[in-house]
Amino acid sequence: MKKIKIIYWITTGIIFLFEGIMPALTGHTELAKEGVRHLGYPEYFGPMLIGFKILGTLAITIPLVPARIKEWAYSGLGFTMVSAFISHWVIDGFSGVTVFPLFVFAILAASYICYHKLAGRKPQSSTEFDALEFS
Repeated sequence: MKKIKIIYWITTGIIFLFEGIMPALTGHTELAKEGVRHLGYPEYFGPMLIGFKILGTLAITIPLVPARIKEWAYSGLGFTMVSAFISHWVIDGFSGVTVFPLFVFAILAASYICYHKLAGRKPQSSTEFDALEFS
């Protein structure tokens, strides 16, 4: 269990740094704004995305956050990584920049799996979730 806890905090810390701290510190730069424009998104999209990334990383990092909120935060951050991969692939083709979001997604997935192992439960399938909620 100690090994799982160490992996959880390392992977969650990396996600917090890459998806919470770095965007908060660099999101206002001209380079970041140009990156958003280059992908074809409107100017308001960048600050909105940064805000949601910060909230999501705080939710998965702070232990007192309820499990349901953590689940939504993990899924939102996962959607962000998959969307970044697709956006870069469509605009720039396949390159190192294209693959990087999948690398971060793998770290996020490791954090998510460890979170559930530490909580003593497996991630639920949608049918199990429905049975729990409505029975």
